[in-house]
Parts: sequence; structure tokens; C-alpha cells
Amino acid sequence: MPGTLITWPSWPEFTAEKGEADPTGSLIQYKKEILAMYGAKALQKSWLKVCKELGKVTDEISEKGTTAIMEVQYEELFSMSEEEKEKLKETGCFVVRGVVSEEQATTWFKDLKEYVADNREQVTGWPAATPFVLNLYWSPTQLAARSHPHQLRLQKELNSWWHDSPTSPTTSSDPLSYADAVRIRPPGIPFFGLGPHIDAGSLSRWADPAYRKVYENIFKGVPELHDCYNIETRKVALQACFEGSAHSTVLRAFQSWTALTPAGRQEGSLLLYPNVKTAIAYVLLRPFFSPPTSPADDIMDASKWTLDVENGWFPGTWRQRSQFASPSSHPHLRLKECMVNIPTMKAGDTIWWHADMLHAVEVDHFGSGDVSVAYVAATPTTEINKVYMRKQVKAFYGGGKGAGGF
Repeated sequence: MPGTLITWPSWPEFTAEKGEADPTGSLIQYKKEILAMYGAKALQKSWLKVCKELGKVTDEISEKGTTAIMEVQYEELFSMSEEEKEKLKETGCFVVRGVVSEEQATTWFKDLKEYVADNREQVTGWPAATPFVLNLYWSPTQLAARSHPHQLRLQKELNSWWHDSPTSPTTSSDPLSYADAVRIRPPGIPFFGLGPHIDAGSLSRWADPAYRKVYENIFKGVPELHDCYNIETRKVALQACFEGSAHSTVLRAFQSWTALTPAGRQEGSLLLYPNVKTAIAYVLLRPFFSPPTSPADDIMDASKWTLDVENGWFPGTWRQRSQFASPSSHPHLRLKECMVNIPTMKAGDTIWWHADMLHAVEVDHFGSGDVSVAYVAATPTTEINKVYMRKQVKAFYGGGKGAGGF
């Protein structure tokens, strides 16, 4: 099918036996708190609804492949109708082409390569053996990419798709200049570190009361009413209530890559699950249900699954890591068919995805040269984000490092 992986990589499968230990029973307690708050009937109702809807969603994604990810030219985005914007919001990911010119992006990449070469002894990154996600935050290229007028205009527009309390709003769509890393990936080196995952916290989504409230319609039995763009509660959610290097304290309305070079399929590019609402609902409900044990029962038949809060396993979840998913732990997502390549990017194009979206990075880069992106997110003005920005300023004056709790 168009745009899916030719061979599924040997990313980890997540099982209860390999899950996070729960010696104190705290993981079970999080489940029981949600059960007590919303009730078994509501959880079961949502589970059946979401799995049924996923059947339709996965059929559509598997048929469309990469074309499920919509594309729009930079200038066209600002004249789109509300109906057209709703389609982008519903998918939760899209390409915005020509945010800067190819010539400009190519110059930025050349400058970045020179900057890295000049400061090689001081530049670190990940993975340690062959670093290509570089711990750089303030290179001239990154400063220019983050502050480009087109970027700022685009970020403000995307932030405005989220809505706060109509009577007492405390947020703004004005974008904050969030300093993230940069990537220069050479060909020929496999990288297995970023299988299907969701950022912005993992266990926090169930454990933090404010974060849990973001998803209350999912737990209440009415997942169809979940609003992925409601910032009223999310603005105070603690994404990093458990410390971990993978957790961002900053609310990024949309994460993004800005392409500094061309890149396409099998060139170490991005994979997305082009649905946000139903997929996140499934991830949140999955820990409450156990699959059928009889070989005669179809694991894809949601009615055969059993509500179970007596074990502490949250599939693909560890306190200190991002939220992961695998084909065996989250079967109804049909990940092998529905994690699709993004469209081929030209230098100066951008790809955007919602904070709750499953995404991954291709294991292999079979291309002939380096591929490079700058991470430039749409970061709205919230109180938590402003606190982080003050730390970021101090980090800059302290030597150009990134602030803790990225």
C-alpha cells in the first residue's frame, strides 16, 4: 500500500512481562481512581465505540497511505475556509510547503554544517555512538529558522486553532520562541531509537488530575465529544509530573520539522499515524482492558476484551519515557498498515503534527547524502510555557544550553 513501511522494523513489542514494575501498587491505583470517577459502564461504552471507529479509521488510512496526510502551500493556508481547516485539524497532521524558499533553507543548512564543523569538539548528540540529533539550540541557522516572519505567522495561525475558556482566557496564540534541537542524519546508519510514540508525557496522562481531565469525555463514555483543541484544561496539565529526559514541560500545540534539505521515503524520514482523536482515545483506554485468552476468540473483536484494573500494566508506558505503542500491545491501531511516510519534503517545507499524535522515525536512510531538519514547534503563550521561557533565557546566558525539562 502507498507510503507504508516495506518491512516492519524490529522495534520492541510491549508485553506485561516487560512492563514497568509496580511494587507499591501505584499504577493499579491510577486505574482504580479513574474507574471510581467514571464507572465501568462508561469505560466499556467508550472502548466499544472507539474500537468500532478505529475499524473505519484504519481502513481509510491503509487505503490512502501517504495521501492521508494533506498538503497545503504556505500562502494558501491563511485563506482556507473553516471547513478546510477542520479537515486538517481532524487529521492532526499536514505539510505546509514553501514556508521559506529552497534557496534560503539550503543556505541555512550550509551555515549549520560549517557551524557544527567549527565547534565539533563541543557538539554532542543522540545516539551517543553516531550522534545526529544534535544538542544545539542557538546556532545561527536555528535562530534564523525560529524567527523567520513566515514561521511566526504560521505558528500564530496554528496556535489559534486551539481555544481557551470563552469567559476567562489566560492563553494567547502569540508564539513563544521555543529552542529545540536540530538533526543532521547521514546515510547508511540504521537507527531504531524512535519507534511509534507520543510525546508530551506518558503516565502523566492518567496520573495527573488536570491532564486526566483533558480526556474526561473519553473516560465518560462519550469519546466522540473529545475536543483535541481545547486548551482550557490542558494549559495547566503537568506533562512531566514524572521526571524524565523524554518529557517536555512545554505545551507544543503542534510539533514540526522544518526541512533544511530534501528528504523522502527510506531516507530517514518521519512516519505519522494520520488520526489524532480516535487514536489517542484508544491509547488512553487500552490499559483498562485485557485481550481474550481463548484461541477461538478474535483479538480484534473488542467485545471479547475484559475490563481489568487489577494489574498495573500500562502498555508501552514508563514513567520516564515517551508513550510507546506496538502492534501486539495496541492491535486495533493496525500500526503496520497505518504508520505512513510523510510526503517527500523539499528544503523550506514543513510538516506539523498534533501534540497527541503517534509518530516515528524511519530506521534506515538509504539516500546518498545528509538529510537535515530543524525542530521548530508551534508553542502558544501559556503560564507554564512562560515559566519555561524564563528558564530558557537563563540557560542561554549560562552558555547556550537547553533549559531543563525541554
